[in-house]
Amino acid sequence: MENSILAIVVPCFNEEESLPKSNERLLGLLDSMILERQVSNESYILYVDDGSRDRTWQLIAGYCQTDAHVRGLKLAGNVGHQNALMAGLETAREDSDMTISIDADLQDDIHSIPEMVKKYDDGCDIVYGVRRKRTTDTFFKRTTAQMFYKFMSGMGVKSVYNHADFRLMSRRAVNALCQYEERNLFLRGLVPLLGYKTDSVYYDRLERESGESKYPLSKMLSFAIDGVTSFSVKPLRLIFDLGLIFLLISLIILVYVIVALCRGNGVQGWASLMLSIWFVGGCVLICLSIIAAYIGRIYTEGKHRPRYNIEKYMK
Repeated sequence: MENSILAIVVPCFNEEESLPKSNERLLGLLDSMILERQVSNESYILYVDDGSRDRTWQLIAGYCQTDAHVRGLKLAGNVGHQNALMAGLETAREDSDMTISIDADLQDDIHSIPEMVKKYDDGCDIVYGVRRKRTTDTFFKRTTAQMFYKFMSGMGVKSVYNHADFRLMSRRAVNALCQYEERNLFLRGLVPLLGYKTDSVYYDRLERESGESKYPLSKMLSFAIDGVTSFSVKPLRLIFDLGLIFLLISLIILVYVIVALCRGNGVQGWASLMLSIWFVGGCVLICLSIIAAYIGRIYTEGKHRPRYNIEKYMK
């Protein structure tokens, strides 16, 4: 609709290399949509600088001064992608009818944005950008991503397969999302919980032209742990199941020892005994780590610290 104000929220962390081309492409798309009266002339791009250490903020500030359709939000320090994205959504909801979140490298196809807006006009509150395939990923990236989604599904976390954070949300949906006050954010799991009318737009992900991925394996593992511990207690139940298995094994061993002693046979196997001790000890440490992860989440949530602090907002 012509009167609908669109805000494109772009979290940025050390995006000096990719930002100039990304800004040019996003502005070109936004201008085209305004001319075709798909969105209001008051629509804009909101860049969120997540404590970048390069010239990212200087570039954003320059764009704000030269184009009325660009705004900049500078956070006081690095708070992580999910918190930076949430800061952008909370800021944009004040004067926009819908928001679209997209990463600064623009590997997600921006030409899907008009289709998202059309689905919003048709009554959808949430429109997911979903990848058709992962041919642009390396074998390792593709394999670990598939494992990630299957693992999250197995743990009972409701999420959209092959969807990251490229999505459209109406103001109503963003307002509902802002009522969730978790400090350990996992937006891919939170958004499906909102329950509003949803749809999907499918696209082919582009190859990265510049810069480097902000999600190496270590961050992906941390991201998966945050997602599971925020939405599922299955790992705690698995600990109970593991305890039952060990109890059963111990009973079998006890029966074996008693039978051996009754027959007058000595119980041998020092190596296997030590192996069992190390194995059980390792499982106990893993179980303690899982419990500690949940306790850590409780500790973080209980302090009720703010997710972020805003240093500057330019518009």
